Amino acid sequence: MDVILTQDVKSLGKKGEKVRVNDGYGRNFLLPRGLAKEANAQAISELKNREAATAYKKAEELKKAKEDAAKMEGKTIVVTAKAGQNGKLFGSVTSKEIAEALLSQYGVSADKRKITCAEIKAFGTYECEVKLHADVTAKCFVRVGE
Repeated sequence: MDVILTQDVKSLGKKGEKVRVNDGYGRNFLLPRGLAKEANAQAISELKNREAATAYKKAEELKKAKEDAAKMEGKTIVVTAKAGQNGKLFGSVTSKEIAEALLSQYGVSADKRKITCAEIKAFGTYECEVKLHADVTAKCFVRVGE
């Protein structure tokens, strides 16, 4: 018997997978508990449509990430900070501030946890790496000034 899982089932498969099970196991355990539904023509076409929609969404996310990377690749992000004598900052420039500056200057939304940069505690220009997608990273520069 072929079934499509509606929830993750340990040692059988993940939600949305089509699996082959024994007739008794499917009829007496999976179907009554709502863990699976019978793999008829309608259910299979729904599964294919869902997979196609997921693939399209992932492709669109990758395309947007590549466009954003092209916008900011090699560009300089200007961040202002207050400093004492000798250009030493009060505190440091955080990845949150860099993410906000990136959004305001280039219109690129980046998660602050995906920005890797050396610790910025003085005026100057620093190189940063922003991970926009699992396959897309962009290098940019952060210039800290008053």
